[in-house]
Amino acid sequence: MRAVVQRVKSASVAVDGEVRSRIGGGLLVFAGVGRDDTEDDAAKLAHKIVHLRIMADVEGKMNLSVLDTKGSVLLISQFTLHADTRKGHRPSFMFAMAPEPAEALLAMLAKAIEGYGISVAAGVFGAMMDIDAVNDGPVTIILDTKDREKPK
Repeated sequence: MRAVVQRVKSASVAVDGEVRSRIGGGLLVFAGVGRDDTEDDAAKLAHKIVHLRIMADVEGKMNLSVLDTKGSVLLISQFTLHADTRKGHRPSFMFAMAPEPAEALLAMLAKAIEGYGISVAAGVFGAMMDIDAVNDGPVTIILDTKDREKPK
Protein backbone atom coordinates (compact mmCIF):
# COMPACT_ATOMS: atom_id res chain seq x y z
CA MET A 1 0.00 0.00 0.00
CA ARG A 2 1.10 3.50 -0.70
CA ALA A 3 0.16 6.67 1.11
CA VAL A 4 0.81 10.35 0.81
CA VAL A 5 0.48 11.83 4.29
CA GLN A 6 0.02 15.56 4.80
CA ARG A 7 0.00 17.36 8.12
CA VAL A 8 -3.05 19.63 8.08
CA LYS A 9 -4.71 22.28 10.21
CA SER A 10 -8.01 21.18 8.67
CA ALA A 11 -9.28 19.13 5.72
CA SER A 12 -12.57 18.15 4.16
CA VAL A 13 -13.92 16.09 1.29
CA ALA A 14 -17.00 16.86 -0.78
CA VAL A 15 -18.88 14.81 -3.38
CA ASP A 16 -21.29 16.56 -5.75
CA GLY A 17 -20.87 19.78 -3.77
CA GLU A 18 -21.84 18.16 -0.46
CA VAL A 19 -19.22 17.94 2.30
CA ARG A 20 -19.07 14.30 3.38
CA SER A 21 -16.27 14.42 5.96
CA ARG A 22 -14.06 16.96 7.68
CA ILE A 23 -11.35 17.05 10.31
CA GLY A 24 -9.55 19.69 12.32
CA GLY A 25 -5.84 19.28 13.01
CA GLY A 26 -4.29 15.97 12.04
CA LEU A 27 -3.37 14.08 8.89
CA LEU A 28 -4.80 14.00 5.40
CA VAL A 29 -3.93 10.56 4.03
CA PHE A 30 -4.25 9.62 0.37
CA ALA A 31 -3.98 5.81 0.25
CA GLY A 32 -3.65 3.53 -2.76
CA VAL A 33 -3.89 -0.25 -2.76
CA GLY A 34 -1.57 -2.27 -4.99
CA ARG A 35 -2.67 -5.50 -6.63
CA ASP A 36 -0.48 -7.61 -4.33
CA ASP A 37 -1.31 -5.83 -1.06
CA THR A 38 -2.74 -7.78 1.87
CA GLU A 39 -4.30 -7.24 5.29
CA ASP A 40 -0.75 -7.21 6.63
CA ASP A 41 0.02 -4.15 4.48
CA ALA A 42 -3.05 -2.37 5.90
CA ALA A 43 -1.91 -3.11 9.47
CA LYS A 44 1.67 -1.99 8.77
CA LEU A 45 0.53 1.22 7.09
CA ALA A 46 -1.87 2.04 9.94
CA HIS A 47 0.94 1.55 12.48
CA LYS A 48 3.29 3.78 10.49
CA ILE A 49 0.67 6.52 9.99
CA VAL A 50 -0.34 6.81 13.65
CA HIS A 51 3.25 6.67 14.95
CA LEU A 52 4.84 8.91 12.29
CA ARG A 53 6.46 11.77 14.22
CA ILE A 54 5.58 14.69 11.96
CA MET A 55 3.42 16.73 14.34
CA ALA A 56 4.97 19.77 15.99
CA ASP A 57 5.89 19.79 19.66
CA VAL A 58 5.83 22.95 21.83
CA GLU A 59 9.13 24.04 20.26
CA GLY A 60 7.78 23.58 16.73
CA LYS A 61 9.91 20.50 16.05
CA MET A 62 8.51 17.37 14.43
CA ASN A 63 8.65 15.14 17.50
CA LEU A 64 5.04 14.06 17.99
CA SER A 65 2.68 11.68 16.25
CA VAL A 66 -1.02 12.15 15.52
CA LEU A 67 -1.49 9.67 18.35
CA ASP A 68 0.39 11.99 20.74
CA THR A 69 -1.58 15.07 19.65
CA LYS A 70 -4.94 13.27 19.59
CA GLY A 71 -5.45 14.53 16.04
CA SER A 72 -7.72 13.02 13.39
CA VAL A 73 -7.16 11.36 10.03
CA LEU A 74 -9.02 12.09 6.80
CA LEU A 75 -8.53 8.99 4.64
CA ILE A 76 -9.00 9.34 0.88
CA SER A 77 -8.79 6.44 -1.57
CA GLN A 78 -6.32 7.19 -4.35
CA PHE A 79 -5.67 4.37 -6.83
CA THR A 80 -3.59 6.75 -8.95
CA LEU A 81 -0.75 6.35 -6.43
CA HIS A 82 -0.04 3.08 -8.27
CA ALA A 83 0.28 4.73 -11.68
CA ASP A 84 3.03 3.35 -13.88
CA THR A 85 4.49 6.20 -15.93
CA ARG A 86 7.65 4.50 -17.17
CA LYS A 87 6.38 4.13 -20.73
CA GLY A 88 4.79 6.93 -22.71
CA HIS A 89 2.78 9.80 -21.28
CA ARG A 90 -0.49 8.13 -20.33
CA PRO A 91 -0.31 6.41 -16.94
CA SER A 92 -1.14 2.73 -16.64
CA PHE A 93 -2.94 1.54 -13.53
CA MET A 94 -2.27 -2.18 -13.98
CA PHE A 95 -0.51 -2.30 -10.60
CA ALA A 96 -3.53 -0.98 -8.69
CA MET A 97 -5.83 -3.51 -7.05
CA ALA A 98 -9.31 -4.08 -8.50
CA PRO A 99 -11.95 -1.84 -6.91
CA GLU A 100 -13.88 -4.34 -4.75
CA PRO A 101 -10.91 -5.87 -2.87
CA ALA A 102 -9.20 -2.45 -2.73
CA GLU A 103 -12.24 -0.95 -1.01
CA ALA A 104 -12.16 -3.76 1.54
CA LEU A 105 -8.45 -3.21 2.30
CA LEU A 106 -9.00 0.54 2.69
CA ALA A 107 -11.80 -0.20 5.15
CA MET A 108 -9.35 -2.43 7.04
CA LEU A 109 -6.82 0.43 7.04
CA ALA A 110 -9.41 2.81 8.49
CA LYS A 111 -10.43 0.27 11.13
CA ALA A 112 -6.78 -0.37 12.05
CA ILE A 113 -6.14 3.37 12.49
CA GLU A 114 -9.29 3.66 14.62
CA GLY A 115 -7.96 0.75 16.68
CA TYR A 116 -5.25 3.10 17.96
CA GLY A 117 -7.93 5.50 19.23
CA ILE A 118 -7.64 7.89 16.30
CA SER A 119 -10.81 9.38 14.81
CA VAL A 120 -10.98 8.57 11.08
CA ALA A 121 -13.10 10.43 8.55
CA ALA A 122 -13.16 9.19 4.97
CA GLY A 123 -13.93 10.07 1.40
CA VAL A 124 -16.29 8.11 -0.81
CA PHE A 125 -14.58 5.18 -2.53
CA GLY A 126 -14.64 5.48 -6.32
CA ALA A 127 -16.29 8.91 -6.33
CA MET A 128 -14.99 12.10 -7.89
CA MET A 129 -14.08 14.09 -4.78
CA ASP A 130 -13.20 17.68 -4.04
CA ILE A 131 -10.54 17.76 -1.34
CA ASP A 132 -9.98 20.96 0.62
CA ALA A 133 -6.99 21.18 2.96
CA VAL A 134 -5.10 23.77 4.93
CA ASN A 135 -1.62 22.30 5.04
CA ASP A 136 0.42 22.77 8.19
CA GLY A 137 4.04 23.39 7.31
CA PRO A 138 3.67 22.11 4.63
CA VAL A 139 4.70 18.63 5.67
CA THR A 140 4.16 15.82 3.15
CA ILE A 141 5.52 12.29 3.56
CA ILE A 142 5.29 9.34 1.16
CA LEU A 143 4.91 5.84 2.64
CA ASP A 144 5.05 2.51 0.83
CA THR A 145 4.68 -0.83 2.61
CA LYS A 146 6.63 -2.55 -0.20
CA ASP A 147 9.62 -0.19 0.10
CA ARG A 148 11.98 -2.45 1.98
CA GLU A 149 15.25 -1.01 0.65
CA LYS A 150 17.50 0.32 3.40
CA PRO A 151 19.29 3.66 2.96
CA LYS A 152 22.98 3.44 2.10
